[in-house]
Amino acid sequence: MTDSPRRVLLKVSGEALMGDANFGIDPGIAVKMATQIKKAHDEGVQVGIVVGGGNIWRGLSASAGGMDRATADYMGMVATVLNGLALQDALENEGVQSRVMTAIAMHEVAEPYIRRRAIRHMEKGRVVIMVAGTGNPYFTTDTAAALRALELDVSMLLMAKNRVDGVYSADPRTDPGATRYDHLTHQEALERNLKVMDASAMALCRDNELPILVFDITAPDAITHALLGDAVGTLVSSTPTR
Repeated sequence: MTDSPRRVLLKVSGEALMGDANFGIDPGIAVKMATQIKKAHDEGVQVGIVVGGGNIWRGLSASAGGMDRATADYMGMVATVLNGLALQDALENEGVQSRVMTAIAMHEVAEPYIRRRAIRHMEKGRVVIMVAGTGNPYFTTDTAAALRALELDVSMLLMAKNRVDGVYSADPRTDPGATRYDHLTHQEALERNLKVMDASAMALCRDNELPILVFDITAPDAITHALLGDAVGTLVSSTPTR
C-alpha cells in the first residue's frame, strides 16, 4: 500500500446477490462478498459500493410491459435499498463498520447520500454502501456508479460482472469465438459497443479519465484482488496501453 490510502468504488449488480437462485437474495453470497471486502478493508483500502436491484425488480422490463417508466424506475431504486441493507448486515457481522446512504430519503433505514459525509465515512474506515441509484428515473445504476465514483474521487471504478471475467469482443456465453481484452480505452469500448456499461456512464468515465476494471465476481477472492489493485479482469482507461 502507498502512503495515500487506496479509495475505490465497487459496483455490484443485484443479480450477483442471487447466487444460483432465480430471484431474491442469497445470504450466503452476501457473506462471501463481505468476507472478501473485509480482507481489502483490513489492508487500509477505502471502499464505496453501489449496488443494483435487478435480482428484485427491473424497471425497464416493467416499463416495456406497460408500466409508467418513472414509476418502474423508482420501484427499482427501492429494490436496491433491500440489497444494500443485506450487504450492510453481512459486513457488520464480519466486524466491518458500514453505512447505507440513499439517494431517496428513508431516514428510518439509511442515511441520506451527502458527498462530503460519504467521504468522511470512508476516511474513518467505514464501508459506504450507496443505494437508490442517482435518485432519478431514467438513469441506470451504471450511471450512478460512475457519478458516485467521480464525486468521491476514487482511483478506480470496479465493475463486478456475474460469471464473465472481463470484456469480450462478443458475449462469451453465447459466442465461443469471443476474444477477451486485457486492456482497451473508453473510446474503443464505446465505438465497438462492447457493453461494459451503458453508453452514458462510459462517456462520463471517458470524459473524466476514470479507469474501470471489469472482473468476474464469482472467481475465488476476486473482490479482494480487485480492491487491492491486483491484475485481474479487463482494464478500461484513457491510455492506449496497460
